[in-house]
Amino acid sequence: MAYTPSTYDPYDFANRRHIGPSPAEMEAMLKVVGAPTLDALIDETVPASIRQAEPLDWAPLSEHELLARMRAVAAKNRVMTSLIGQGYYGTVTPPAIQRNILENPAWYTAYTPYQPEIAQGRLEALLNFQTMVADLTGLPVANASLLDEATAAAEAMTMAERSAKSKARAFFVDSGLHPQTISVIRTRALPLGIEIIEGAPAELIPEQVFGAIFQYPGTHGAVTDFTDQIAALHAAKALAVVATDLLALCLLKEPGAMGADIAVGSAQRFGVPMGYGGPHAAFMSCADTLKRAMPGRIVGVSIDSRGNKAYRLSLQTREQHIRREKATSNVCTAQALLAVMASFYAVFHGPMGLRAIAERVHFSAVRLRDALVAAGADVAPGAFFDTLTVRVGVGQQGIMAAARHRGINLRKVGRDRVGISVDELTDAGVIARVLDAFGISEPAPAPAGLGFPEAMLRQSAYLTHPVFHMNRAESEMMRYMRRLSDRDLALDRAMIPLGSCTMKLNAAAEMMPITWPAFNALHPFAPRAQAEGYTEVIADLTGKLCEITGYDAFSMQPNSGAQGEYAGLLTIAAYHRARGEGHRDICLIPMSAHGTNPASAQMAGMKVVPVKSAPNGDIDLEDFTARAAEAGARLAACMITYPSTHGVFEETVTQVCAITHQYGGQVYIDGANMNALVGLVRPGEIGGDVSHLNLHKTFAIPHGGGGPGMGPIGVKAHLAPYLPGDPEAGEGAVSAAPFGSASVLLISWAYCLMMGGRGLTQATRVAILNANYIAASLKPDYPILFMGNRGRVAHECILDTRAFADIGVSVDDIAKRLIDNGFHAPTMSWPVAGTLMVEPTESETKAELDRFITALRAIRAEIADVAEGRITAEASPLRHAPHTVEDLVADWTRAYPREQGCFPPGSFREDKYWPPVGRVDNVYGDRNLVCTCPPVEAYA
Repeated sequence: MAYTPSTYDPYDFANRRHIGPSPAEMEAMLKVVGAPTLDALIDETVPASIRQAEPLDWAPLSEHELLARMRAVAAKNRVMTSLIGQGYYGTVTPPAIQRNILENPAWYTAYTPYQPEIAQGRLEALLNFQTMVADLTGLPVANASLLDEATAAAEAMTMAERSAKSKARAFFVDSGLHPQTISVIRTRALPLGIEIIEGAPAELIPEQVFGAIFQYPGTHGAVTDFTDQIAALHAAKALAVVATDLLALCLLKEPGAMGADIAVGSAQRFGVPMGYGGPHAAFMSCADTLKRAMPGRIVGVSIDSRGNKAYRLSLQTREQHIRREKATSNVCTAQALLAVMASFYAVFHGPMGLRAIAERVHFSAVRLRDALVAAGADVAPGAFFDTLTVRVGVGQQGIMAAARHRGINLRKVGRDRVGISVDELTDAGVIARVLDAFGISEPAPAPAGLGFPEAMLRQSAYLTHPVFHMNRAESEMMRYMRRLSDRDLALDRAMIPLGSCTMKLNAAAEMMPITWPAFNALHPFAPRAQAEGYTEVIADLTGKLCEITGYDAFSMQPNSGAQGEYAGLLTIAAYHRARGEGHRDICLIPMSAHGTNPASAQMAGMKVVPVKSAPNGDIDLEDFTARAAEAGARLAACMITYPSTHGVFEETVTQVCAITHQYGGQVYIDGANMNALVGLVRPGEIGGDVSHLNLHKTFAIPHGGGGPGMGPIGVKAHLAPYLPGDPEAGEGAVSAAPFGSASVLLISWAYCLMMGGRGLTQATRVAILNANYIAASLKPDYPILFMGNRGRVAHECILDTRAFADIGVSVDDIAKRLIDNGFHAPTMSWPVAGTLMVEPTESETKAELDRFITALRAIRAEIADVAEGRITAEASPLRHAPHTVEDLVADWTRAYPREQGCFPPGSFREDKYWPPVGRVDNVYGDRNLVCTCPPVEAYA
């Protein structure tokens, strides 16, 4: 008998590794759904009128082929010693942090900690970050990170505007700020009507401004005490912002001691590689009186149901979901994973270690200064921490070229100066190479003293909390990181079925290259010729995203989804201005839209006009038509999400686009639900003019406990000239680095390469299958709130739990009970209050989907027990959830069996996840706001 070789391909990444259900499982699921084939299901779900004609058809790579391709591309980057500074510095990532945090899926696959009971580990790490920032800046309240230093500075400007008592409409910007920060501030100010006054601090006229921002140390190195300027601002009822450097503050007088109201900066040099621009955790801290005006997330301390200490997000309802078009910020993504890394860097080194590193950096700069001065060089400033500026006249280009020949990048300053910023990696060999580039052969002398006045030395203690004084043996560090990760529930434990958040597989092969020095050691402002590998990655990824979306050009600069919305609307506004139609200022937004949509429109200077929803959840076409006609020549844009926020492919999408275009507006299609479109529908072909893509959703960048994110925008050709500008050159930039958080683009590129065009399309089809399987399975127990005309949902579905409130069972009760089953809850109360929005993604296997369905059916039975009077809601396991080990071992006096409470159907017995705390008291946490590490007495 002839031997028949196997057709099974173990290297088929898309179908063997990324997509969860096997072909046999899909057949069984289709029977439940009631569709004969997957093709038939897609035909019933996605309107034929909008389907793309040509398939995505590039060939896939296996994991080992991908890594070989990545190594070849990485080799095209030339990693040099970059002493460019400008907010980006060489740093040492302790291997224990690289392996146990950055490379650990328990940390990088977690979601934003909106369910605090299953996020106590990352909440503690972020509280450590806040404590570190508050201590070092000398201000009592800090948030849990922002996107980058430049956007943090822009947020600080608008925070000052709404908080200052001054009636002025101008903001003063120190010309010593990093250029990219000035650019982003100018971008933010323009549509808000804020006048920017740029100059030297000595030129500040406090009565003219509502606030001012100073760089400390300055971009060219100057260490200046701004106490007098800050006092003058306060006398004029204005506020002071200081953009600062955490490592410098280990030696220098802190902003709080100068009277600063707000401090911002980047935690990058605390162990986070430069990565050609990011991701890096920005920070913000402020005076206590301003804490309720602070954007972003604040981790606070509360208590659980037993009165034990528990962490949570304080003031946690993101303001854009409440205030919408009146919101002052659209911050949605932070940089949680990078903030965790920076906080562990501080724990790893402690205050003595950080001070020693700061001293070593500073004395390297002093040695360099002394050697240059001894050779007759003109060196500024007189007071510095780590940065020197040398006046070299016509020799500028020659010296920079000589330094490059020796493997060193210096900073070009004006036409006749060179900047040098030393860092944690600077050693005697680097100093010798720098001096050699200046033609100095004498060795640098030992430092004779400080490079700044002793009056500027820091007098206050910092990092006094015990967490920063624990035994720093690696065994203890490793165990601390493990203890914290064990408290959390991430994708490495269970499905996270969050609607609109797309928690899919973040494959190990996709993650590996971001830790390679050839990618993560590049400075974002290094000469482009040194980044040929990145150029190739970005060009190929851009081409694939254009093919996927039907757009003609992309900007990779926005480093979050909300930042992408903002950048897209600014692009539309610039297009209208260029055509002499700057009066177009109205943006139509459906009532069901993400809260960031109206907030972004407001920030872009547009007036938001809401559009009603029809009873089936679609956009009310009659109301949309009327609102567009009313706007007429003032119509700037409409913002829609497709498929809709309700999880449905609306049949009228092309009509909505046509109506907008009829009145001269542009169509913004929010890319939040792109996981239902890839390979099936191109937004740029159905009427979209611009979309952002959440690469941290659809394109496999992990959520990292709340960031990193990337939100690049695709546009049709007519908008391409108006995409975000160069951060180093004037206005128009929306982020600090030219390509945003460039290093995580490698993840999305790897995902596209390994999936191939057909694999990406199959992923979309299976995401739709998985969602319809859950909807069909749970429909007898939970009404499905919105479905398409043919009874199908897109890649997510909404379970209607509102009726249970009548018997005292809230959507919160269901969410917390799911923790007992070992699941993160679906998205709660959005887009409809009192509901659960479920998105399973294509990565979940049938077994995991069935476990989730089993859990929700068991919860429905417990709800029935309440409805039929067998137990009250207050006495039921629903109200007592989640159950902890403490509940398990305590005397059992509850009205239901211990087994039912602690081991409900769907939960694992051998590997059960036990939440470390009971239900967290949100009201207590907001009334008693504590957002730095509690004192030791609180642990007693």
